[in-house]
Amino acid sequence: MRHLKAHRKLGRTSEHRMSMLRNLATSLINSREDRIVTTLPKAKELRPFVERVITLSRRAASLEGDNTEAGALHLRRQATAYFHAGNYRRAITTRRGQTPPPRTSGVAAVRRLFDELGERFKDRPGGYTRIIKMGRRSGDGAELAIIELVDNAREKEALTAARKRTKAPGKKKATDTKAKAPAAEQEEESGSEA
Repeated sequence: MRHLKAHRKLGRTSEHRMSMLRNLATSLINSREDRIVTTLPKAKELRPFVERVITLSRRAASLEGDNTEAGALHLRRQATAYFHAGNYRRAITTRRGQTPPPRTSGVAAVRRLFDELGERFKDRPGGYTRIIKMGRRSGDGAELAIIELVDNAREKEALTAARKRTKAPGKKKATDTKAKAPAAEQEEESGSEA
């Protein structure tokens, strides 16, 4: 029986595993291409982890009523548990004339999650990520996979390009038949005269 065996341990302790998943989630949310390359078991563990956070941001984007600000703040605070915290000693380490250290990528991930991704997936009821298998790594033979967010910019560009390609030949055929039609009529007229 498989009782209490819900997740892959990935050869790590609980703390190490959670830290790794937070790092992977931060990398995925902050990546410009909306995709990262990792091993297949890590990608399969990351998928539900990230989708729970995106669901929180989606809920915040669709809030209505009087307590929208309080509800959105609550959901934002819940989502920060899925990423590493910011700089704790931010105020202590800075002296006069020094610039404070930049905020961590976890803070940037939460900001992007609630500002951009919540709106992008507002009407999508789930399935925000996709896993694409890449084959085995040459060094240790581990299976690699790409985990990416769906509905990304690259995907939309490919879709519009495909639509243009399918429409363009249709237009050419229509113009070709119009051009050929008068020529065929002229041939028929000349054939009937002769």
